[in-house]
Amino acid sequence: MTGSMKMIEDYLDELFPNPRCELNYNKDYELLLATMLSAQTTDKRVNSVTDILFKKYPTLKDLAQADIIEVQNIIRPIGTYHKKAQNLIEIAKRLEEDYNGILPNNREYLESLPGVGRKTANVVLSNIFNIPCIAVDTHVSRVSKRLNLAKETDNPLQIEKELNKKIKKEDLCKRHHQLVLFGRYYCLARNPKCNQCKLKEICKYYMHLNK
Repeated sequence: MTGSMKMIEDYLDELFPNPRCELNYNKDYELLLATMLSAQTTDKRVNSVTDILFKKYPTLKDLAQADIIEVQNIIRPIGTYHKKAQNLIEIAKRLEEDYNGILPNNREYLESLPGVGRKTANVVLSNIFNIPCIAVDTHVSRVSKRLNLAKETDNPLQIEKELNKKIKKEDLCKRHHQLVLFGRYYCLARNPKCNQCKLKEICKYYMHLNK
């Protein structure tokens, strides 16, 4: 591990000693659905709609048989709700038909579901099945590039591969949550809290600001 990587990990441990996913869920499949819904919106907003959604449709069977207009009305606040409502019902139907409502530990199957890509699959595999993997969202991408853990031109898969090289396998799940939280609350897209950050001396963004 390089000195800068150790510095980053030590600081993340200091800020977030016990990081966890901020999406609310009680059942395995609820995390899959919530993560799919979280594309281009905030976890806070997703939690506000899933609180209503999961109470109204307490099982996958209920959701599979739901009226799409009612589902759209519930999830309207998160945006792109027409497509996401369609995805919710279709995922519920597929899980019911293919796995009797049980969420499978199967990346290929998960990524075949509507609205589910590698990032969502990684979140589920990591949190539900303790598979060591890191999901690259906008926060992880931004932080990785600013801290020289990835190149500016790297796409999410390339960033994931770089982080896999730099982070111990057994730490990947924890580091994922820490990088997300660091990007969400400290290393913001606009007006990041650079002055109070212990990593500013190795941060490309901060150095560029202070040329």
